[in-house]
Amino acid sequence: MTVSRHPRLLDLLNRQETLFIPGCYDALSARLAELAGFKLAYVGSYATAASGFALPDVGALTLDDLSRHAKTVTDAVGVPVIADAEGGFFAPANIWRTIHAFEDAGVSAIHIEDHAGGKHTNLPQELISLEDMVQRLKAALDARRDPNFQIIARTDAIWAKGDVDEAIRRLRAFSELGIELVFPTGATPKMLRTIRSEVPGCRIVVIDLPEINQVSEWNGLADLVINYGFCLYAASKGVRDALAEFNSHQSVPKLNNLLEDPGQFEQRLGYDTFTARSIQYQARSK
Repeated sequence: MTVSRHPRLLDLLNRQETLFIPGCYDALSARLAELAGFKLAYVGSYATAASGFALPDVGALTLDDLSRHAKTVTDAVGVPVIADAEGGFFAPANIWRTIHAFEDAGVSAIHIEDHAGGKHTNLPQELISLEDMVQRLKAALDARRDPNFQIIARTDAIWAKGDVDEAIRRLRAFSELGIELVFPTGATPKMLRTIRSEVPGCRIVVIDLPEINQVSEWNGLADLVINYGFCLYAASKGVRDALAEFNSHQSVPKLNNLLEDPGQFEQRLGYDTFTARSIQYQARSK
């Protein structure tokens, strides 16, 4: 049996308070989030496609792309990491490859979705059948070598179709399988009140919606709220603005307010630790 590399995710979600986390796009952003005090790290296909390949999140990434990227994140932090496993990548009989790849990457949980294509675009939005989704989730649960590794069941019925009733039907079926974490994307706080009453006993993960002005609106309704693009958008704007200023002024000193101090930056990466190890193991001539 594989031993969990990080604390159990459910232990954090048992604290009777809503956890808010920013989405990370790589190992450095995850470490910065951890240093800022966040108790979890999340890395999704949206941020991985953008940061790793400069691509849109339209299903172009492979299982290896996502699991390798997730491993760089888990290696960089000591908090549990949740990763995006898209639709599971394989038919149920082969989905064990997905589960083992992410277990080996050290993540604490993955989410598997029922979206059949068109995410983040104006193309027709479709879902796979509930029957097919149930079989994928059954196979995923059976494939786990680590019982603490969580399978988060995601439905995009609200986001893709605007159908709360269908989302509830699917979430109820996921819960009946023994899934402990469900992920109704697009759900508002008002919708979650209904979902909570119709699908009791599950912990709910949601995406922070731009129309929600106060994070307190999620309290008591969602167990985990993810702002999936936060670090990616912050980095993109910061680098873009700094490059524009550099191109305009051609003078680094004028950009100091846009750049982090190199000493502070290197300290976060462990240069001091490396120096101490080098001195400790330095060969001494007689």
